[in-house]
Amino acid sequence: MRRIERGFVVLNGAVVIAGLAVMAVVIGWNVAGRYLGGHALPWADEVARYTMIWLTFLGSGLALREGAHVAITNAQEALPAPAQRLLRWAILLTLFGFFAFMVWVGIDYMNRMAIQKSAALRLPMKWVYAAMPAGFALMILHLALISPRYLRAGFAATDEAARG
Repeated sequence: MRRIERGFVVLNGAVVIAGLAVMAVVIGWNVAGRYLGGHALPWADEVARYTMIWLTFLGSGLALREGAHVAITNAQEALPAPAQRLLRWAILLTLFGFFAFMVWVGIDYMNRMAIQKSAALRLPMKWVYAAMPAGFALMILHLALISPRYLRAGFAATDEAARG
């Protein structure tokens, strides 16, 4: 199971890195074209913007794994151990519920935008807005994978998992 989880994390990270590379090349090419040749690519800004949207959602699960989202741990750490576990359970259930709700909202919003097309690429906006449900579904998966460690030891468990 650890091997599958590690492969999933590596694949998710590779997709994010590939997206960053695409964005850097498109923006670099556009800047070079604008200053060296006097011509900009009409679709470059749109590709960069939509790539950034996708990267934000695809990378959010990786940030969740590392405890990189905003969190207030002082209150949790001030509680006795049984209360900490209870609070962690409440946090996990709330996060799973919120993420599932956002997948549902994202799919609804994505379907509402199905007829709209982007200005330069003429890409159906449905594919741009698909980043939201995809990202939140990935966050559900990441959260499910780190939940046992989080329940045992809070955010310190994710640090141990990254080293081990």
